[in-house]
Amino acid sequence: MKKKIVSIIGTGVIGAGWAVRFLAKGYIVKAYDPNIDSLEKLKKNIRFAFKSLKKIGLNKNASLKKLKVFTNLNDALYETTFVQENAPENEKIKKNILKRIDNIIPKNIIIASSSSGLLPSKIQSTCKFPERVLIGHPFNPVYLLPLVEIVAGKKTSHTNVKKLKKRYEHIGMRPLVVRREIEGYISDRLQEALWREALHIINDGVASTEEVDDAIVYGPGLRWAFMGVCLTFHLAGGETGMKHMLEQFGPALKLPWTKLKAPELSNKLKKSMISGTKKQAGKFSIKELEEQRDLFLIEIMKTLNKNQKDKFPNWDKKYNKFT
Repeated sequence: MKKKIVSIIGTGVIGAGWAVRFLAKGYIVKAYDPNIDSLEKLKKNIRFAFKSLKKIGLNKNASLKKLKVFTNLNDALYETTFVQENAPENEKIKKNILKRIDNIIPKNIIIASSSSGLLPSKIQSTCKFPERVLIGHPFNPVYLLPLVEIVAGKKTSHTNVKKLKKRYEHIGMRPLVVRREIEGYISDRLQEALWREALHIINDGVASTEEVDDAIVYGPGLRWAFMGVCLTFHLAGGETGMKHMLEQFGPALKLPWTKLKAPELSNKLKKSMISGTKKQAGKFSIKELEEQRDLFLIEIMKTLNKNQKDKFPNWDKKYNKFT
């Protein structure tokens, strides 16, 4: 049987998250980073994340010993069956590293980029085999959150989209195939709209960073975790659902309630954001907050999974979610 070997190219926050998820599913992970210090940091981050994953169970073949680190790209790609690239979000850098990878590995091996907004047609353009290059955009923490957006470029083959979707499902993810190329894809565009509005509210002195977060955490955020935006508004329309919702509240969309253009990141706004979030964090370090976040996410996902199992009997079988 062929070994399950994946190559993780770039070991920042997202690359480390991918490494953890694949290791937790029993894969051999070959991680590449030109900076040796980054690889040492990767090992620490993986050990930290495994503490959370042990609470929900690991694959019987999962082992930290299956992590191999390299500062040489060729070594990291040797015998690989899949490549997840996580270079900085810069088109020039992405093109360069993807071209290098494309020149090293066999043409049948898929290369997925963790880009959060770049167009796949552009970053695959310098590759000899662009049909196997596409976007696989995850969400932090990658080792817990199941969503991954798959975006094909103009030259990406439909077969490789299907193969990538199947691979992500195999490691417990919920792939969302974006119907056509668009900058920022789906989830980040929605998040950015909320982020821009939050910056305006803070910049105008309407609320603090903590109050903005509370407005989401104790309100719509709880609903969104289960229903999202559209179905939530469908319920808001009463017995006739979205039809009544659009008739009654549709005209309000013309009111100047939101500011879609981002505010200038002035020194004053930066100070408000930095001091505000520092106050929110209190005595907790980033690592301690990450640990709290992970524990909270696990409990939410267990609840979500239970509800989805009631609706979809094969949910666990298909997506291998937490139970």
